[in-house]
Amino acid sequence: MKTDNQKSKLKDWRHYPKVLLISLAGSAATTYFTCLSCRVNPVNYAMVTSFSLMLWIALWLGNEALVEYLSQKISWVKFPVKRFFVSILSTIVYTVFIVVLLVTLWERFVTFKFDGYMEVVIPALAITLLISFFLHGRQFLLNWKQSELNAQSLEKERVRAQYDSLKSQVNPHFLFNSLNALTNLVYEDQDKAVKFIKQLSEVYRYVLDSKDKEIVPLSDELKFLESYLFLQGIRFGEKLRAEISLNGKSSFVAPMALQMLVENAIKHNEISLDNPLTIRVFSDGDFLIVENKINRKTTLPEPSSGTGLENIKKRYAFLSSKHVEVKSDEGKFIVKLPFLNLA
Repeated sequence: MKTDNQKSKLKDWRHYPKVLLISLAGSAATTYFTCLSCRVNPVNYAMVTSFSLMLWIALWLGNEALVEYLSQKISWVKFPVKRFFVSILSTIVYTVFIVVLLVTLWERFVTFKFDGYMEVVIPALAITLLISFFLHGRQFLLNWKQSELNAQSLEKERVRAQYDSLKSQVNPHFLFNSLNALTNLVYEDQDKAVKFIKQLSEVYRYVLDSKDKEIVPLSDELKFLESYLFLQGIRFGEKLRAEISLNGKSSFVAPMALQMLVENAIKHNEISLDNPLTIRVFSDGDFLIVENKINRKTTLPEPSSGTGLENIKKRYAFLSSKHVEVKSDEGKFIVKLPFLNLA
């Protein structure tokens, strides 16, 4: 079986005969239409065609390398106007350089004299424009197609992440626990039961309101988190503690990302009187940090799709150039979310 590298080399070698055949046909046609005297002089026809063949090959392969280099430096998608003018300028400069070089070498070693550089430069520019139009146009279409595919892929990922976020929040297990807690409250404390119902409705209202949003104000996310923690507080009491210290930080975050991290900590760690779970939420520079002590459950953990953290990473990859940082350090599980800009 051939490796990718071997396949790439094989493809490159197959490419050169095609270039040679096209260049041979192009040089013969160029000689026929630009050198009228060559039609009745086979020797001159062969000499000019040989020179044209070298010119075609040099222009073709050189422009291919030029296109690849410019594609790495200047994107057609991001800077189309700049790329257009740089492509034209670099193509003209390269063409003139190749013409002068080949004419000089040809006249010196083959002893065939041209009437002047312009005799070669004008046809060469015509050849170059033809080749460059094909190569640059092909590269533009490939880049445009790839950017469309990337945009579609990111959009699908965003929609899937939003759906998974919604599904992870509105799951039967969470609703079952909430209704169980509500059932006990109805008999124990009706006033708290009313507040519980209100907070539960706030949670689901936020989920529905934010499901189509890419970013939300941090203040809205914190209000949602408070409602969620109130519901979990009824269930766990003093065994669950949350320390939120953001000092009036004003910024934006991905919707439900903060809540999903808190939920993740609750799902995977023991919460008891002997081992209460404390979750810290605070900021450090351009990052929002969620931190908890690692105390893995010895019993069967709550059902989890295992995709919550991955979805957060992918959503932030779509929204920010900064990555979500996840690490376990000195018995603590730490997730750092970059703050987002409205733009």
